[in-house]
Amino acid sequence: MLLIDWINTTLKQEHIVVKSLEEDLFDGLILHHLLEKLGSLRLDVEKIALTEKKQKRKLAVILEAVAQCLQLEESQLKWNIDSIFQKDLLSTLYLLIAIAKHFKPDLPIPSNIRVEVIIIERTLTGLRTENAVEYITENRETLEGQSKADAFDELFTHAPDKLDDVKKVLLQFVNKHVGKLGLNVNDADSQFADGVILLLLIGQLGGYFLNLREFFLNPNCATEMLHNVNLAVALLTDGGLLDFPVNAEDIVNKDMKTTLQVLYCLYSKYKTKET
Repeated sequence: MLLIDWINTTLKQEHIVVKSLEEDLFDGLILHHLLEKLGSLRLDVEKIALTEKKQKRKLAVILEAVAQCLQLEESQLKWNIDSIFQKDLLSTLYLLIAIAKHFKPDLPIPSNIRVEVIIIERTLTGLRTENAVEYITENRETLEGQSKADAFDELFTHAPDKLDDVKKVLLQFVNKHVGKLGLNVNDADSQFADGVILLLLIGQLGGYFLNLREFFLNPNCATEMLHNVNLAVALLTDGGLLDFPVNAEDIVNKDMKTTLQVLYCLYSKYKTKET
């Protein structure tokens, strides 16, 4: 495993060999050596703590030093004294990856590493179990979706002069496809707010017909408009086209940045689709 190899290479001169992350790191001894080696930190703790009380006290000092060194608030920590001391592998992985990223940023830690977790909860009727997925390293798809959102933040903040050019390209794309239905969009600021054009565009691009009973073709109020936009967002999300969160109310309220972000997701996917 990458982390075990990294620790053993780092502590080779100390003749330390780690074989199991959760079994070998829980008492703080190896973490102490690792921080001293990587960060030249001198912690006011004894090298070897034999009793459970002393081990937990030592571990508390070490984890506090990690939080300070990495400048992490308590709410950002995905580990604590008890979880590390109880040999919780997930917490140990989170801790080691955070240390590695800070002190060894060139360590090739893969993205999209995830762990299936079983959550057990005691209830009045017995034990309830639930399966969940924890991403230990960044979910690349989420990051890519976020980068799209960040690009529009940059556009609106630092390059507003280019905004009209972006609108023009997107409207040409939209009209190329909704024009087949006898429709035309000339105002990106308002014509997507009721969700109708957006839904018809999604259907045209995806090659399927939306049942008219599923949405309001002529919405008469904000509630009906919101229904349409929520349906559009759900279709985009289910189709894997929308990989960042979108508030449907923003589109209904004619928020231009959100509207353009959604249109750009469609444009990115279907810009080469022939007429």
